[in-house]
Amino acid sequence: MLNACSVATSLRAYLRRGGVIAYPTESCYGLGCDPRNRAAVQKILRLKQRPWHKGLILVAANLAQVRRFIRPLSSAQHATLNQYWPGPYTFLLPASQRAPKLVTGKHTSLAVRVSAHPMVARLTQALGPLVSTSANLAGGKPLTRYADVVRAFGASVRVLPGRVGKRKTPSVIIDLQSGKKLRG
Repeated sequence: MLNACSVATSLRAYLRRGGVIAYPTESCYGLGCDPRNRAAVQKILRLKQRPWHKGLILVAANLAQVRRFIRPLSSAQHATLNQYWPGPYTFLLPASQRAPKLVTGKHTSLAVRVSAHPMVARLTQALGPLVSTSANLAGGKPLTRYADVVRAFGASVRVLPGRVGKRKTPSVIIDLQSGKKLRG
């Protein structure tokens, strides 16, 4: 049986080569990849049939993992994030010039979530930030079962077994600058 370190090393190499993974999140399976790998992000957009301009969410183990992709935040903004993270809250943060355009889409912000889901937390701790978008075609019902994800995406993605959380809805999305709730 493989140990956690060798699994992480294998997944890291797979992601570096442009691989896409499907993994359980708080409410459904998510599709993920290395956000800096343009070909991998394009593959997710193709698989989902999602227009690039809508942007994608990054999930991270902590804010430090995405620091290079965002502009500096005030201490009050840090305090706000600390009230919600880790948890099922995605915040729109001001994007830096280094944020991947395929991830931000047409926006000047970057959507970021620090998840409390055990598997997502372990993955991001071991692998760094990942794209996190629901495993489904754009506008379709998110998939919640391993077998359904395998059936939908076949060999196009590496599906990781695990338990989806108990949430029935996707993460709440909040614009950090305005405080406006955009989803949820």
